Amino acid sequence: MTRFAAPIAEQIWDMKYRLKNADGTAVDQTVEDSWRRIARALAKVEKKPAEWEDKFYAALEDFKFLPAGRITAGAGTGRAVTLFNCFVMGTIPDSMGGIFDMLKEAALTMQQGGGIGYDFSTIRPKGADVKGVAADASGPLSFMDVWDAMCRTIMSAGSRRGAMMATMRCDHPDILDFITAKSDAARLRMFNVSVLITDPFMEAVKADASWDLIFDGRVYQTVKALDLWNQIMQGTYDYAEPGVIFIDRINQMNNLNYCEDIAATNPCGEQPLPPYGACLLGSINLARLVDRPFEKGADLDEKLLGDLVATAVRMMDNVVDASRFPLPAQEREAHAKRRIGLGVTGLADALLMVGSRYGSVEAAALTERWLHQIATASYLASSDLAAEKGAFPLLDTDAYLNSGSMQLMDESVKKAIRKNGIRNALLTSIAPTGTISLYAGNVSSGIEPVFAYAYTRKVLQKDGSRTEEEVVDYAVQMWREKFGDVELPDYFTNAQTLAPLDHVRMQAAAQKWVDSSISKTINCPEDISFDDFKSVYMEAWDSGCKGCTTYRPNDVTGSVLSVNEASEKTPEVDAGADVIYLAEPLDRPQSLEGQTYKLKWPDSEHAIYLTVNDIIVGGRRRPFEVFINSKNMEHFAWTVALTRMISAVFRRGGDISFVVEELKAVFDPRGGAWMQGKYIPSILAAIGGVIEHHLVNIGFIEGEGMGLKTDPKAEVVQVGAPKGKACPSCGGYDMRMVEGCMTCGSCGHSKCG
Repeated sequence: MTRFAAPIAEQIWDMKYRLKNADGTAVDQTVEDSWRRIARALAKVEKKPAEWEDKFYAALEDFKFLPAGRITAGAGTGRAVTLFNCFVMGTIPDSMGGIFDMLKEAALTMQQGGGIGYDFSTIRPKGADVKGVAADASGPLSFMDVWDAMCRTIMSAGSRRGAMMATMRCDHPDILDFITAKSDAARLRMFNVSVLITDPFMEAVKADASWDLIFDGRVYQTVKALDLWNQIMQGTYDYAEPGVIFIDRINQMNNLNYCEDIAATNPCGEQPLPPYGACLLGSINLARLVDRPFEKGADLDEKLLGDLVATAVRMMDNVVDASRFPLPAQEREAHAKRRIGLGVTGLADALLMVGSRYGSVEAAALTERWLHQIATASYLASSDLAAEKGAFPLLDTDAYLNSGSMQLMDESVKKAIRKNGIRNALLTSIAPTGTISLYAGNVSSGIEPVFAYAYTRKVLQKDGSRTEEEVVDYAVQMWREKFGDVELPDYFTNAQTLAPLDHVRMQAAAQKWVDSSISKTINCPEDISFDDFKSVYMEAWDSGCKGCTTYRPNDVTGSVLSVNEASEKTPEVDAGADVIYLAEPLDRPQSLEGQTYKLKWPDSEHAIYLTVNDIIVGGRRRPFEVFINSKNMEHFAWTVALTRMISAVFRRGGDISFVVEELKAVFDPRGGAWMQGKYIPSILAAIGGVIEHHLVNIGFIEGEGMGLKTDPKAEVVQVGAPKGKACPSCGGYDMRMVEGCMTCGSCGHSKCG
């Protein structure tokens, strides 16, 4: 039986990927059972399922190939979920009916667990005429608020909330409002936002020329391009958004530019997709493929890498046929082009194992060589698949070989495509891998640097006690096992010390051989000057990147991590490197103020009395505990359990408004009841409504169905506690910006799903 590399890896598997019955009993007894489940499900579409099941299992074994979370959690379960990670939805029509049709499609997609992207550039600007109704348009930002509210109420499959990307062209008349929308920490919380930057705009920026803001052929305003660029930069400098997407470069380099136009990406940016485009993801774990790690001559095992890539491509191609789709249009698009997103994780660990400092010229050259090998192997494997199973339906061989990306490919690849065609239109992408990297033993995530050599994690035990465990980076742990607790070599570096331009160098090196895009965060120090910060984005443009996402600690999103002084002075592991602590629950004062509510459920003889007590933190009233009482003994057990559970969540601090959403979403199969003119689907939903009413009354949330009234940062103040927001899943203060997405290092929760 496989031994997990760290307790956190086993916990991630148990929480997120292990198949369980509805009552919580495990179906997958071991991780080998999970691998076998996935391998069997993906081999079913083969002519010789048993043969390919064993080959697929061998690829999954020892965490060498890591299908993305949707596949790992959903394949072979029989559940009505999509195995695709990301979608770009249809083009939004500039009409009220069309807009709300798109909203419905978004809800259906997120209900099955898909993250979505939308281009809001197609909606007329605020103040424009609305013909036939003698009114002015409310503009795209108002409809983004509607999408945001919808997303907050949808629970995605597998307990994942939906994530969304919103894009807007740099020439849209409402671009200034779009840029500043997320300066309000309570607005558009479910969105990542990025500006679509065109080549003419970048030329205008460099020439300090004027720039027209246009919609439907009408110029609404003319601005200085450099001024607009500076406002985009100021937004991301101050609160980490918007991101920047070089959209013309994406379309020019797209293998399918002869049959599609791209105007949006998935939530984390690694998949630029056309309308109704869908993509599935998976990663080769480079940290498992280094031959003779930390020894002279250490390098990737090229034979093992090539064989693994070929198997992974076949597995992912089979997912296209094995998966469900939320919408028929998504299924048609996926089958017409069969695009997949094969990427890597553990790059930084692999570089450490071969003695190369992440961010150096040498490391960039190695990265480019390794990604070149993966690209070549994946295209050759897809061409072999085309010979066996047929090319993707929309292949036009001449147009395909003349596309931007194909100009870089080896002649052997072009020769194979001319002979066999190709099964998958696009093959490579580098996606966020935060959770699956923890599951694989805390290998470095995607192409990111090692975030921290080690940190301490507090774990709540079943008896209520807490234990501490050290979570060590995979390569660092391997170094310890080989050499003991000796000082790490100079070439060890992590995200806390890496220069921003070194990040860009690594992203550009990888992008050359990635036909889609890359999800990566360039961490910047809080004290970086604005001019130096802007130079990061200009370097990303000049070096051929398709987009750029940075993270600088700021007042809106908080800091990423609290690093103690010892770790800043020395890279020694035993010097107490990067230490992260989960938040301790707030202590209960001797007395609290609260309110008691009477709830009479129509089918129950006795009323339920619900008391919510509040605490004052930072001059602001917030809920602290709940008591539920009733003479009806039928409800005794679950009301006690609910009391304890909700109170425990409240005491963790942060944004606890999701408790209301969860309760209100519970449906009783026996039927609900009408109360005060509203249909309430269950007693639990009624309790959720009472709690929501209380939260509105004390000013904690805006109103019914709304989120926090103010930013919850700094609500819980603890000596030595790191800054920033609490994780909405575990309450820990270990939220990090990783690969363009806020991710919890303690439990693996990710906004991007």
